[in-house]
Amino acid sequence: MTPNTPLYLAIDQGGHASRASLYTADGVMVDSARVAVQTRHSAPEQVEHDPEEMVASVQTAIDAAVGGADTTSIVAAGLATQRSSVVCWDLDSGAALSPVLSWQDRRTAGWLERLTDHATEIRQRTGLPLSPHYGASKLRWCLDHLPAVRQAWKDGRLAWGPLASFLTYRLTEEKTLAADPANASRTLLWNLDDGDWDPRLAELFDVPGGALPPCTDTRHTWGHIAAGRHRVPLTVVTGDQSAALFAVDQLELGGVMINLGTGAFLQQGLPHRPPPSRLLAGLAYQDSTRRVYTLEGTVNGAGSALAWMAAQSDMEQAELIRRLPGWLETSKRPPIFLNGISGLGTPYLRPIFASRFIGKGSLAEKCMAVCESIVFLLQVNLEEMAADVGPAQQIVISGGLSELDGLCQRLADLSGLPVRRPQDREATVQGLIQLLRDVPTPMTDAHAGTSFLPRDHHDLESRYRAWRGELEASLLK
Repeated sequence: MTPNTPLYLAIDQGGHASRASLYTADGVMVDSARVAVQTRHSAPEQVEHDPEEMVASVQTAIDAAVGGADTTSIVAAGLATQRSSVVCWDLDSGAALSPVLSWQDRRTAGWLERLTDHATEIRQRTGLPLSPHYGASKLRWCLDHLPAVRQAWKDGRLAWGPLASFLTYRLTEEKTLAADPANASRTLLWNLDDGDWDPRLAELFDVPGGALPPCTDTRHTWGHIAAGRHRVPLTVVTGDQSAALFAVDQLELGGVMINLGTGAFLQQGLPHRPPPSRLLAGLAYQDSTRRVYTLEGTVNGAGSALAWMAAQSDMEQAELIRRLPGWLETSKRPPIFLNGISGLGTPYLRPIFASRFIGKGSLAEKCMAVCESIVFLLQVNLEEMAADVGPAQQIVISGGLSELDGLCQRLADLSGLPVRRPQDREATVQGLIQLLRDVPTPMTDAHAGTSFLPRDHHDLESRYRAWRGELEASLLK
């Protein structure tokens, strides 16, 4: 790297860690740092993070990643966060007034039943189903149960909304108060057609819309963040999965992007709003000249399902992951696993669903069954996507679980589509860098890396049919 080479800083705040990565314009990573964050399960169906820990972890990761670089060469930074996670804070002091309520949190499932008659209207306005995973009902819960939030609202000091808005407020020197489209659109308070907060939705959820940050574009003058001794302009803020879509040019490739992390997210980029669907419509990117919509499917139990399996078997999760590749290579026939970890995502949309095995098996076979349940849930969503917008030509897969060859091959076999795993599987970071560079050619070649071509796998297809039958029968009970 030559002196004065422009550098870009990508910040990815996820459910398990905050990461910061420094890249050159041609895609060479200079340095990277990761700081773990804790997840609290304070009660059944409740999933929280400490907001002050979030802020500190992001700043620590930034400082570590840029510590050995010429920070004056960093020309822009971008931030991607967990969508649907929300927090409340004090406009005067910036102090958090609530925990970060995670996208996995489902404490408001019962409360939402009162809005069932409005579900069709809500989906038309937002592109989303009525679900406790999204932010609106969580904000209502904070107002109902947290005295500090109620007092701040009475005093005119309350700000609340996406985690990304809280982090930008705390991290920028200007204390920027704003909400990007990708994160705002996962609150059930944002109108997908108008691109702004919807007063009718605020009325339905009975939340004060005046406390929400003003909406703006993905690419925006967000302010400046500290990177070492240098002030770096923050120019892009978006959601983690929204950023991942730009790691490779999916609009050109005719492919589906699947990012496998705590949950699994399938996305197909579109130049227009998707048709009505059992899947999710969203907006991944917006600036003054362009909008990129998405048709999206969700599998709530991916990495979290393997964490659940490790806990059930009294095994360290790292040890289970270490042994999985060998187990997935065996020819044993596993039982069926109905995977309701964190609830059922699309197209079933059940916030509470009891996970269970059908049939007996060894620990290895049960772990195989959990992995296959992830593939089966992905396949259901792929079939829904094909029915809505036509069949895809390929799958590009990323995220931590994409390292499992046995999972990737099963996905290729069952879908009948080639699965490509890029060499750099950190799609969120790659997509952020691509957005920061703001040039048409992606850094990541979707055809590089490893390819898994579909092959006949009759036993897997048979298990998929049996799994789907069992799952859908259980939903009728």
